[in-house]
Amino acid sequence: MLFYRTISLFLHNIGCTPAIFCIQSRTIAFGFHYICDIMGNERKIKVVVGLSGGVDSSVAAWLLLQQGYEVAGLFMRNWHDTTGTLQGDCPWYDDQVFAELVAKRLDIPFHIVDLSEQYRERVVDYMFDEYARGRTPNPDVLCNREIKFDVFLKEALKLGADFVATGHYCRREDEVVDGVVRHRLLAGVDPNKDQSYFLCQLSQEQLSRAMFPIGGMLKPEVREIAAREKLATAKRKDSQGICFVGKVDLPVFLQQKLAPSRGDIIEIPRSWSGYGQEAGDFGAFGSAPYRYSPSDGMKVGGHNGAHFYTIGQRKGLNVGGKAEPLFIIATDVEANVIYVGQGGDHPGLFRKALFVRRGEVHWISPDRRIPEGSSARREARIRYRQPLQKAVLHDTPEGIYIVFDEPQRGVTPGQFAAWYDGAELLGSGVIDE
Repeated sequence: MLFYRTISLFLHNIGCTPAIFCIQSRTIAFGFHYICDIMGNERKIKVVVGLSGGVDSSVAAWLLLQQGYEVAGLFMRNWHDTTGTLQGDCPWYDDQVFAELVAKRLDIPFHIVDLSEQYRERVVDYMFDEYARGRTPNPDVLCNREIKFDVFLKEALKLGADFVATGHYCRREDEVVDGVVRHRLLAGVDPNKDQSYFLCQLSQEQLSRAMFPIGGMLKPEVREIAAREKLATAKRKDSQGICFVGKVDLPVFLQQKLAPSRGDIIEIPRSWSGYGQEAGDFGAFGSAPYRYSPSDGMKVGGHNGAHFYTIGQRKGLNVGGKAEPLFIIATDVEANVIYVGQGGDHPGLFRKALFVRRGEVHWISPDRRIPEGSSARREARIRYRQPLQKAVLHDTPEGIYIVFDEPQRGVTPGQFAAWYDGAELLGSGVIDE
């Protein structure tokens, strides 16, 4: 088996893509984009592409065809409810039409699978639960871990897939470490489109079946190929909003399960005494957030439920007459109070450290873990597209503390912190506080 893995990795490193080989009667059958079946007959490697109706997955399918793979398209129908969806946003049936047009143009089989039940259970219900707790979840990260590279992957395997491919701007590289093949998740080449953050919760098993054909390309190059090949998605806008749901009026969407409740908006002045305290007054490594009470500030308005709002939010407060815009600096769902501060540089928006509980810490590859009780200098981000920030990770029995060189704006419980070593995404975890 070690010989098989070494050969596979060798061919990968010299530009070949053997991908999977069968070992039959102590012989190894291998080739470029081919594998042997259970009877020892050679066949093309089959890749099922998650055709989303967007340009990126369309070009991913085209590239795989050019590379000699057997390709099929699979469209996921994950959401039917239009509650809270903003008018003009493309619903799932438009996505399906575009995906099917691309499949016809490429002359590849096209399949549809309805995963709406699993999506609601694993992603949407999780969203509701997190918002009810006063946290802000990231459904896109959950969607990739729970749907695209789990339920969808299993559906693709039913179609005979050896791999699944998506239009994510990221890369996978493999290397042998102590006789074991380790799959590395790397940032996409395009710095403006790198989507590795959204895949920060994937496991080695999930990555072993994943392909990212456009990870080494720039977005304009992808658009150029789509236009040249006359793909229907060539000029289609990139999707935005919640994964598979689209743009929504969040309070309306959340009111499906979370009832509105009137509460106060309290403005905290820049001169609040807590901002001058030492980091040690705010938990280990200064990771605890500021704790406010209504008496620390002045009531400036009302709201319909603290769980509908998130740290750093500016819009939707409906409070005027201030010299600078108001930003949410904290929420208290138990007391149903929102705390705000004037200006985008209000000290309440910034924190130097955060904490990820032990049970929420995820390492993409076990050999990249930091030994418990030790520290390591890495880079990290707390949201998509945020430039990587220099930081030190401290691994403790309770979990991981991330202490940044510079204070970070809008550290939000429920979001994912992801840490990197250069281009490689090492691990991630849900921000506890």
